[in-house]
Amino acid sequence: MKNLFSLFLISIFFINCDKKQEIKTITTLALTSLLAKETIQLLDVRAPKEIKEGFIKTAFFANYFEDDFYTRASEQLDKNKPVYLYCRSGNRSGKSAIILQENGFEVVNVLGGYKQWQKEN
Repeated sequence: MKNLFSLFLISIFFINCDKKQEIKTITTLALTSLLAKETIQLLDVRAPKEIKEGFIKTAFFANYFEDDFYTRASEQLDKNKPVYLYCRSGNRSGKSAIILQENGFEVVNVLGGYKQWQKEN
């Protein structure tokens, strides 16, 4: 009985340790309001060709598809402040958020990405 209880406690520990923290999200409308009130760390993870077509003012840039994505992103960002991420539609920024979060950054993914931003702004 004692061994069964110990096994139960150990399994709970490993199950809880394996859970990844959920990525926070923000809508583009909420982002617009936030940008009007304060300066935030905003990271555009799109390719240079996409950025030439337009971007959100004040954004930093690190191409998700580059091998040195994390290095480029982390060199521009302060780990003590939240990082808001966007791409074209929200897919790459979600993947980028996981990479940054696993390396100690607090991240917020912008839902809908730049496409949604363009529709609303």
